[in-house]
Amino acid sequence: MKFTATQIAGILEGEVEGNPQTAVHKLSKIEEGEQGSLTFLANPKYTSYIYSTKASITIVNRDFVPEQEISTTLIKVDDAYKSFSKLLEYYNQVKNNKVGIENPSFVSQTTEYGEGFYLGAFSYLGENVKIGKDVKIYPNVYIGDNVKIGDNCIIFAGAKIYSESIIGNDCVIHSGAIIGADGFGFTPNEKGEYSKVPQTGNVILEDRVDIGAGTTIDRATLGSTVLRKGVKLDNQIQIAHNVEIGEHTAIAAQTGVAGSTKIGKHCLIGGQVGIVGHITIGDRVKIQAQSGIGRNVKDDEVLQGSPALNYGDYNKSYVHFKNLPKIVSNISDLHKKIDNGKQ
Repeated sequence: MKFTATQIAGILEGEVEGNPQTAVHKLSKIEEGEQGSLTFLANPKYTSYIYSTKASITIVNRDFVPEQEISTTLIKVDDAYKSFSKLLEYYNQVKNNKVGIENPSFVSQTTEYGEGFYLGAFSYLGENVKIGKDVKIYPNVYIGDNVKIGDNCIIFAGAKIYSESIIGNDCVIHSGAIIGADGFGFTPNEKGEYSKVPQTGNVILEDRVDIGAGTTIDRATLGSTVLRKGVKLDNQIQIAHNVEIGEHTAIAAQTGVAGSTKIGKHCLIGGQVGIVGHITIGDRVKIQAQSGIGRNVKDDEVLQGSPALNYGDYNKSYVHFKNLPKIVSNISDLHKKIDNGKQ
């Protein structure tokens, strides 16, 4: 796909300075720009690159005035960063605007789907699946019986959505994600063996939820595992059965949340955080990477460490942690002096 400077300026409500017929077909960083690419300049630290970049078109702020000769065509906008983000979104919409059902695929006769539907090859849609408008499902996706998917969703290649799952509008599920697998429910018997507890619930993703590649969300034992609207999960996260995550909470990669834990709204949880089951984490909580959470957490707490401490307390304590060998040595010297004084 090629776009001219005039077309791009029209999308961004910008002004062309240079050749309006300059065309681009790819994106690049300003320092790595090459002929036929589009880039942007928003951070003043990168200003020097605009004089050497080979990018054909560069998006800049309206107040930018070159101090040297440049070869790139400029598109001047109110906010270069926001405009470039808008262009990326538009580019993705165009790129993902596929329609139709590719073969071979299996689509149950009881499946229903809206207009603008795309289904990639080697995909499977089970009984009584309900799919909204403008949904794009890429190759090798499995969707089980009685699944409901809202409008404008994208499900990338290789994702698996088990039966009874409910997906809201404008959701994105990346490759390899598994929605609705059984929760880790087993009970020991008198022989020391484990018997499986049937997992009869489902998973509900509300509107505008993003699920990263390789992330797994387990179905509930009873009821639902629920991710509220606007939740964003990174890659390779484990969400256990009956967990509930509040609106607009974001969780970074390799975090694990054990069963029946409730996480509040607008929380920020770093990578490799471990959270035990059956606890409640309040709203607007921030948890630093690699922390271990084993207790209830109140609203607005900031935590770090394993087991996690208040962020400020952790930093004060860390001063002593790193000096611990020296402190131990000083205490040993004091003991020796005291013992010598007694002799």
